Amino acid sequence: MNPPAPGIPVYPPDRHSNGADGKWSSGLCGCCSDVPLCCLTCWCPCIAFGRIAEIVDKGTSSCGMSGALYALLMSLVGCQWIYSCTYRTKIKQQYGIPANTCSDCCVHWCCESCALAQEYRELRHRGLKPSLGWQGNLIRQNRGMNMTTAPMSPDRMRR
Repeated sequence: MNPPAPGIPVYPPDRHSNGADGKWSSGLCGCCSDVPLCCLTCWCPCIAFGRIAEIVDKGTSSCGMSGALYALLMSLVGCQWIYSCTYRTKIKQQYGIPANTCSDCCVHWCCESCALAQEYRELRHRGLKPSLGWQGNLIRQNRGMNMTTAPMSPDRMRR
């Protein structure tokens, strides 16, 4: 694979990388495989959701704003699952997982923590680190590919 031209960003993996398309990389009840993530989605779902939303929206929404809106919906009307299920549908579209809006809503309504954990694990499986945010993933992806300076030769060219 050729390195990108200078100044052209390399975006984090999208639809066809690091996994088989057409299915989730882990099960809905795979929470026990990652206890810290399970704790995050149970006790601080607004943080987990905010991270997921920022990655899925490719940086057009911020973790803080999405998480705050989620927390507001959760505390005022208890219908945060309606908001979060839309991101499950977006993840499915991005990674070629068959979408079913009705089942997405049911999954988020019945077990919000499990759904958020599965989505978070899916993003990790696809090579992203939701905790870094969109910009952090771009920097991580582009690290080592900056071609703005020519490499130094050990014996330096002389006239």
